[in-house]
Formats: sequence, C-alpha cells, structure tokens
Amino acid sequence: MPRPPAWFLVGVAVAILLASGIVAITTGAFTGDYERTTITVVDAVTGTERATVDVRIADTLDKRVTGLSTTDALGPNEGMLFVHNSEGRHGYVMRGMAFPIDIVFIDNNGAVTTIHHAEVDADQPFHGTGRYVLELPHNYTTANDITVGDRVKIPAVYR
Repeated sequence: MPRPPAWFLVGVAVAILLASGIVAITTGAFTGDYERTTITVVDAVTGTERATVDVRIADTLDKRVTGLSTTDALGPNEGMLFVHNSEGRHGYVMRGMAFPIDIVFIDNNGAVTTIHHAEVDADQPFHGTGRYVLELPHNYTTANDITVGDRVKIPAVYR
C-alpha cells in the first residue's frame, strides 16, 4: 500500500488538533474562558481583613466539573470560586488534581461554613453546605487564620 503524502498527514494532524480545541472550549477545559474577580475574607467579629484572593469563577456546570483539574498550581493569593444556583449540600472531589488544596464552603450571606484541607490522593468527596465553594492553595486558610464563621465578600454580580 502506498504511503499517504505529507500534506495529507499534516491535514489530519491539524484536524485532530482543531477538534480537540473545540471539545476543550465547549467543556470549559480552557482556563482562559473563566471570568476573574477579587474576593476578600474578613474576620466575622472584628471585620479585619484576613486575605484578598484573585479567583477564577466557575459558574456553569461544565466549569464546576472541570474545576482546577486542568491547572498545574495556584499562585499564593489565587483560587477558584464555584458559584451554585442555590444554597445546598455539595460534595467536591480531587478528580485529576495535581496539587492539594483547601476547600471552603460559603453560605448565601458569605459566611464560611466548612473548611477542608484536601490531599491529592484523597478518594472521598469533601462535603459542606453553601452556595459558594472557594478552592485555595493548601493550608492557605491556616496561614491566613481563616476560620468557620468568617465572612467572604463576593461581588454583587455573583450573588
């Protein structure tokens, strides 16, 4: 059987790459398609600022499912804010994660309800109640003295 010409092989390779790009765009796997905003965490009693975090917004099902699984690492004050349509009990898993994280559940009013320190090899879901879930670098909550009851100031556009 004769070998296909080089231009044919290049065309097939380009078609495969384009098809992969289309899949990535429609599933939310492209990190570039996330909106970004800044949130602030404050002490529940004194109102003292605990941390300011630049977050990617995961506000669709596809973005919530993908989460940080396509990310190699988070910067020191970087995270992802998952926005659900309503408050409820949610479970988060470490599917495809390359690094450990803190998982922070936040209610409708911005109060932290639960904090988990999730390791990469964790095989159980991390549960909590809230409308929002904030994923941060591992032990970020400890280093910044963020505790259950503290408040997260979320921009009105995501409320």
